[in-house]
Amino acid sequence: MEFPPKKKAGIYIHIPFCAKKCPYCDFYSITDLSLTSGFANVLLQEMGANRLDTLFFDTLYIGGGTPSILDGNQIYRILEGAFRYFKVMPGAELTMEINPGTVNLSQLREYRQAGINRINIGIQSFQDPNLDFLGRIHCARDANLSFDWAIQAGFANIGIDLIYGLPRQTKTNWLKDLEHAVRLQPTHLSCYMLTCEPGTPLHQDMLRGKVKAADDGNIRQLFDFTAEYLEFHEYIQYEVSNFARSDEAGSEANRSRHNMKYWSLAPYIGFGPSAHSFLEPKRYWNYADVKKYIHEIEAGRPAVEETELLTSEQIMMEAVYLQLRTAAGIDLAGFNQKFDLDFVQTFDKIIAGLEKDALLKLSRSHCALTRKGLAFLDTIVPMFTSQKI
Repeated sequence: MEFPPKKKAGIYIHIPFCAKKCPYCDFYSITDLSLTSGFANVLLQEMGANRLDTLFFDTLYIGGGTPSILDGNQIYRILEGAFRYFKVMPGAELTMEINPGTVNLSQLREYRQAGINRINIGIQSFQDPNLDFLGRIHCARDANLSFDWAIQAGFANIGIDLIYGLPRQTKTNWLKDLEHAVRLQPTHLSCYMLTCEPGTPLHQDMLRGKVKAADDGNIRQLFDFTAEYLEFHEYIQYEVSNFARSDEAGSEANRSRHNMKYWSLAPYIGFGPSAHSFLEPKRYWNYADVKKYIHEIEAGRPAVEETELLTSEQIMMEAVYLQLRTAAGIDLAGFNQKFDLDFVQTFDKIIAGLEKDALLKLSRSHCALTRKGLAFLDTIVPMFTSQKI
């Protein structure tokens, strides 16, 4: 993972509305849709008050929540505002998340006409029992229709999100979803392990014993199987949960350019409730409260809840954590130059131990976790981040 060229940044826009809150989700959203009508106006006001002439933007990502709650005209106005207030580069990747059950063919055509050129579909599973457990509002038929409609609407760059590691899920059950996804041939696949986040209904169910978490050993087997199966079908793992299809243009062309910014410490700015921004060394984030957010913006004040200035050591530890998530790993020359130290010498004992256990591979240019190592990412990263420099 290379460090980014200076002044190449991303825009994130958080749409905080959902038709229904999923029991496993801890992203900020509300189900009161009465506030959607004027929401674009407030977003535009926030954008206009935060112009940045020093940065060039080559990605914009509309996430949530459920952005497809908004209609084509609202999405057009948001994109038009972004292009008006910021230096968005020609050929920029303009992504929008959609959820099956909230879109139709006409809507998708409107999004495409508005300028969206990459769609990410939150399918999660192609099996109704799995979707029922996850509390999704759509069924398997809706999942297939949403993908077909995206094709018909003119989208060539389509990503699919899937979730695995459900309680008692077998490899056979998970394979059905992978096979189905591969048959559709999306340009990108994100395969996320189901996590039990504190404060979610799923977490409460687990505390009460109503739901039992999947066994760690089974999870690791599913993780390995996922990477092996998708690699066989020419989907290249470039981050712990993300796979890009290898085609004539190569798999790099099909990666999520926006998400790559997070992993490489590139600058990005966020708009909307709970949205985060990072302009090194400053990180700041908005109130995770729609009404509070709207009130502050309409009063002519920033909706920023908190700001923190990161020390060089904090930034370095974030670089270690984020870049070890990627298949490429840490770019040694870039890291050493940025932080004025020798990564291999600084962490020599940790690296040697991980190499011995086949969890890490070291080359002249990069230090990266092996596939086996990626499965133990949450255990390995603290070994680096807890070491005093």
